[in-house]
Amino acid sequence: MTSPQTVSSAPRILALAEDVATRVAAPLAATVDRDAVWPGDSLCALGGVGLLGLHVPRRFGGLGEGLATLAHVTEVLGRSCASTAMCFGMHCVATAVIAAKATPYQEEHYLRPIAAGEHVTSLALSEAGSGAHFFLPRSTFQHDADGFVVNGSKSFVTSGEHADSYVVSAVAPGSELDPGTFTCLLVDKGAPGLVWDPAWRGVGMRGNNSCGARLDGVRVPHGNLLGHEGDQIWYVFEVVAPYFLVAMAGTYLGIAQAAFDLAVSHLRDHRYEHTAERLSENAALTERVAEMWTVVERSRRLLQHAARLGDEGSPEATKALFAAKIDIADTAVSVTNTAMTLLGGRGYRDNGPLARLMRDAQAAHVMSPTTHLLKGWLGRSVLGLPLL
Repeated sequence: MTSPQTVSSAPRILALAEDVATRVAAPLAATVDRDAVWPGDSLCALGGVGLLGLHVPRRFGGLGEGLATLAHVTEVLGRSCASTAMCFGMHCVATAVIAAKATPYQEEHYLRPIAAGEHVTSLALSEAGSGAHFFLPRSTFQHDADGFVVNGSKSFVTSGEHADSYVVSAVAPGSELDPGTFTCLLVDKGAPGLVWDPAWRGVGMRGNNSCGARLDGVRVPHGNLLGHEGDQIWYVFEVVAPYFLVAMAGTYLGIAQAAFDLAVSHLRDHRYEHTAERLSENAALTERVAEMWTVVERSRRLLQHAARLGDEGSPEATKALFAAKIDIADTAVSVTNTAMTLLGGRGYRDNGPLARLMRDAQAAHVMSPTTHLLKGWLGRSVLGLPLL
């Protein structure tokens, strides 16, 4: 896990994120969801204020931030538009992977454009054949005179054909079942042989343009190898897992907070006409609000604690990160459900803001690594057993 390079400038960064979320992402959220539109305007706005370079080292023009700031920024975006937060989060994870062992070539051709807001990247790790076990790719690579030739397929690639590059995992033929030998390569948008399937349409997170991709003899130059061949299990648990878990946990926490805010606003603004009693004065309803506030704040503190441990390089960080994502998945689902109960018919209207939040929250448990997989990893970590 990497740590911020210098003292964090998080307050300024959060102010920028709040501005983009309020000014650009929130007004477009309903359209992004209804029409399954990739939130390009929001990503462009984030790039315009430098936030696409959140994890690019400062010496290359980036912000040089770590996990704690990522948790805050994705929560801010998740409150306004979960699809924007998802696409931004995946970009951040892929950026962290590139930055972890970047060569001078990768610094100039990828990190600097990312920091300048001119390049969006994403992960292409998951495959239909291995499901939630994204660390077991079946895609293969072979060497040729100029680098690598990649064949295989990927599923659920966030930002799909809209991104400018993709962190792609592959193994040497015959090593498909060895989780310690896969290799990460950077594949550029428009590479010959990179063919996109139609966008997958989900229950929620409908704007993330999650697509499957086929790699039919895609040629990747030597300079686009990330790290060394076969050592990418290091990337999984030192970079991909912590950044991904924080980005997704922050996103779902933002969803929970948005649902909570809707419930509070509803109870404050409405009263029973036959008694003139405000809903906020009903003891049973105020207890539900107390319960919602408690779980949201507990989840936030756990996430912030886990992110801080990750930035510090603590050996306890991994367990805390697993636990934070597990806990926030439960929180997002339970709080959106409770908010629906409190809003009643007003919340239940077709494709209203709360309906969107409820649908977005459902991805929290099923997106890899799933809650089931994370609980297994957390249990094995506590027991001192190897994760794989």
